[in-house]
Amino acid sequence: MPHGECRSPDDMVKTRIILIAVSAALISLLFLLPKVVVENESQLDAGTAIPDSSTPKIKANPHDRLSKDLAQKIKYLRARYLSGSQNKKNAIFADSLATLYSAAGKFDSAGWFSGEASSFFNTKESFLKAGQNYYEAFTFAVDAEKQKALAEKARYFFSQVLTTEPKNLDAKTKMAMTYISSSTPMKGILMLREVLEEDPKNEPALFNMGMLSIQSGQYDRAIERLRQLISVNPKHIQAQLLLGIAYMNKGDKTSARLQFEKVKQLDKDPSVQATADSYLKDLK
Repeated sequence: MPHGECRSPDDMVKTRIILIAVSAALISLLFLLPKVVVENESQLDAGTAIPDSSTPKIKANPHDRLSKDLAQKIKYLRARYLSGSQNKKNAIFADSLATLYSAAGKFDSAGWFSGEASSFFNTKESFLKAGQNYYEAFTFAVDAEKQKALAEKARYFFSQVLTTEPKNLDAKTKMAMTYISSSTPMKGILMLREVLEEDPKNEPALFNMGMLSIQSGQYDRAIERLRQLISVNPKHIQAQLLLGIAYMNKGDKTSARLQFEKVKQLDKDPSVQATADSYLKDLK
């Protein structure tokens, strides 16, 4: 869907599922994902101001309200940064601000400052940090235009990383996922396949391919990918949950019920238990 089109609430929910699922750090949000399948993936086979005012709102994020100490540190370092010039000390201020904003869950601000720092340091590590922060901001973005802009920023910095370290599969996997909601989603799919050719046991790539298969209605393929991931890491709770969803959408209620019961056995977290129970209720 072109980013310029007006999207319905259902479409935004579907997009949100993609963005939530791609981040392994967002397990608590993943367990809240609506029980729907996003747009058919058949399309995949066709072919600078400091952004404080536009920081994405992160649902149920404990960092939405900054602690007094964290807020004071950010205020102090921002003042030092804004009064400085383009030198090593100012780059260090920017890098420190990126770390604080990341801790606060303000990832687009973290991306901006880490990007500024990387322009001075010009190292693989600084590019990776900027890419990670912009990727997190992209993951949470709901507005289509902002999502597109953040994805482009993340891709730029990940491409800088891959220029010097082509085997950085984590950067490549995340870069791939920024293409999925773009006008060229097949680029992302091809990159994920390349990652799996390089490392057949790569957990993020297997997880993302499994999720994308569910979204496109390819449930057998999703089951295959997720089983493969679980054979690598039986404690991957997101994969265990998605496997149950794949079975359920396929119509295999017996396997789905067994899978959701397994999820409950593996993780006693209340949000996990509640989510598994909600799916079990749907199977009755």
